[in-house]
Amino acid sequence: MKLFVGLGNPGKEYEKTRHNIGYMFLDYITNNVNFVVNKKMNAMEYENSVNGEKILFIKPLSFMNNSGEVVSKYVKYYRINLSDIIVVQDDLDMDVGTYKLTFNHGDGGHNGIKNIILNLNSKEFLRLKIGISKTKIETKDYVLGNFDRKNLNILKKEFGNFDNFLFDYVTLSRDMLIGKYNTK
Repeated sequence: MKLFVGLGNPGKEYEKTRHNIGYMFLDYITNNVNFVVNKKMNAMEYENSVNGEKILFIKPLSFMNNSGEVVSKYVKYYRINLSDIIVVQDDLDMDVGTYKLTFNHGDGGHNGIKNIILNLNSKEFLRLKIGISKTKIETKDYVLGNFDRKNLNILKKEFGNFDNFLFDYVTLSRDMLIGKYNTK
């Protein structure tokens, strides 16, 4: 089983914020299915199978900075290998529409990732970092601000590059996957 985590904040007011890029990406990659709330695990979840491999998609319902507690519950309950986890996050240091797949990296100042690393006691998982661009606005205000129409259109276009991602995720080696899904 693979665990696919989209980072974000719960609630209507955060739906289109830059910090919710992980939620947005999961909606795209699952064709906007209805996720089911799992109160025990404190997440919205959806399960699917790709090429015979079960994938559990989750959107933690804790706020971003406590995402690791939710991810850790899933890892323990389902006995998921850390190398079978992918976390989708926003990245301030990358332009909107750019993305980078990494493995075994530090938190880069991202508090949600910091909490996941703390709760898993490891950084040995895949991360799909999606650029939300640098700004002079205070970081908290910027990441909790909404994307404008132009940037939403850029993201929608870039998400199209991931139409075969789930199949590739379960069939390619980690290195091949990383090589294929990084902005040039």
